[in-house]
Amino acid sequence: MSELQNILNHAEHRCRVHGSRLTEKRKKVLSGLLQSDRALSAYELVDYCNENYDENFAAMSVYRILEFLEQEQLVHKLKLSNRFVACVHIACEHPHQIPQFVVCTDCRKVKEFSISRSTMNSIKRQVEESSFHLVSEQIEFNCLCDSCAV
Repeated sequence: MSELQNILNHAEHRCRVHGSRLTEKRKKVLSGLLQSDRALSAYELVDYCNENYDENFAAMSVYRILEFLEQEQLVHKLKLSNRFVACVHIACEHPHQIPQFVVCTDCRKVKEFSISRSTMNSIKRQVEESSFHLVSEQIEFNCLCDSCAV
């Protein structure tokens, strides 16, 4: 079994546990994100699906699919660029920390990493001490990957 199929099987199981269904179209959109090493917009996913599958994917359909996948914690939406990446922990069985992202500003390559709950609590305390309220725990670092930094 390929690694992609293994991850899709885990995603399908996760959906079943939550009482939802990972349909064929949802699998195809998720596959596009899993096979990309960079963040993709909904329209880039429409193009990917239309080029790789014998179906016509509408943008609104892909947006709904992405919303579903995000609710199931199978993908993450990068707020700054309005693009999406597959969660790197789909096939993991253990609990995870809080996902954070480094994003190359040139090629849009994305890597997910995690920070601990205690670190996030410390950040939240500092935010509140500054008379602000944390709206999202997601942090996106604008970076240059090694390939683009040369």
